[in-house]
Amino acid sequence: MAHLRTPLPRRLSACPPVALAVVCAALMTGCVYRINIHQGNFVEQKALDQLSVGMTRSQVRFLLGTPMVADAFDNNRWDYYYYFKDGKTRHVEERHFIVYFEDDKVSKIDKPMGDLKPLPKPATPGA
Repeated sequence: MAHLRTPLPRRLSACPPVALAVVCAALMTGCVYRINIHQGNFVEQKALDQLSVGMTRSQVRFLLGTPMVADAFDNNRWDYYYYFKDGKTRHVEERHFIVYFEDDKVSKIDKPMGDLKPLPKPATPGA
């Protein structure tokens, strides 16, 4: 008995493999995982509340960490910048505040008014 082969419907045989690949790729784009992006100095509200005029540079560095941007033209200004981009929603949050020094002590703090919105903490390596 000879092997009978059933013919494919005309619509499927006319569909080129490239078009099928494009459709599969389009369906899989929703499955892409996007990571959260954290850049800069993550500073919690309680640490920012402890910052006060009259603190020394070493106290500020201990409390907030090394500044993200040290001004090359003005050694008495430390900029703390934090950028967060949520991978799923692509929503961006930015925080920026500046600490000014005079005679190696904090003379002025430019920070956003009110409390900072809580953001997810950056993942620690090995955790």
